[in-house]
Amino acid sequence: MARWPPHSGWTPRALPVLHVGDDAGRMAELLVVEKAIPAEYAEDALHVATAALNGMDFVVTWNFTHINNAATRHKIRAVIERHGCQCPELCSPEEVFGDP
Repeated sequence: MARWPPHSGWTPRALPVLHVGDDAGRMAELLVVEKAIPAEYAEDALHVATAALNGMDFVVTWNFTHINNAATRHKIRAVIERHGCQCPELCSPEEVFGDP
């Protein structure tokens, strides 16, 4: 059975609790309206918007369907940056921690 995370130097730290407010809802709506994330995945748009508005460096996801892929990453980044925020890097756990 593979260990997670895969490298031995990792130690758990407290994770921040992110604020999900009206601004995150509006940014999520923009991601959907501007067709960066499909409307049926509005909760994923809220996830990305919340990370961006809270200044996160990364959104680590295995969601290759509509968040972390070549066709959608640039659309998500463009919407978020066009509306004055820095977009977190959208990447897989393997890109952050390496392959197990």
